[in-house]
Amino acid sequence: MTSIENDLALIRGQEAAIVFERFDEEQAFLLGVRLREHAVRDGLPIVIDVRTWDRALFFAALPGSTEANADWVRRKVNTVRRLGRSSYRAALEQNTPDGLFPPRHGLDPKDFVLAGGSFPIRLAAAGIIGCVTISGLPQRQDHAVVVEALCAHLGLDHAALALPAE
Repeated sequence: MTSIENDLALIRGQEAAIVFERFDEEQAFLLGVRLREHAVRDGLPIVIDVRTWDRALFFAALPGSTEANADWVRRKVNTVRRLGRSSYRAALEQNTPDGLFPPRHGLDPKDFVLAGGSFPIRLAAAGIIGCVTISGLPQRQDHAVVVEALCAHLGLDHAALALPAE
């Protein structure tokens, strides 16, 4: 199995394991704060966005992040919403050198991007209702930071779900 195939299998496992029983404004705030505290502690220049499909519930821009990071977040969110999977999984599945969907998909690069850092918020009883997204680090690291925060928030064993170091 190639490293990409291995990563894809692990990400599918993450997506199956990281499931909320309930998700509301309070859950979004606590998750967002957890991500922000991690970013402040480690000096990460990221933008954080936690949302349901109808509205943003938490947003933070840390020192060193830029307007471009907020736009990357928007495009990653669109990708997760359209495909129903993490943006890093989509990026690995497509495996394009420029991070853009092939033209046959009909997904405008102004609105969609193949880059890690956005992870679906899945409810056990309802399916995917939103996502948590960061931007500002290399895509694998963006993905890893989000997964670590989700695992901590839900009390899951992060070590069992984490991707191996590159």
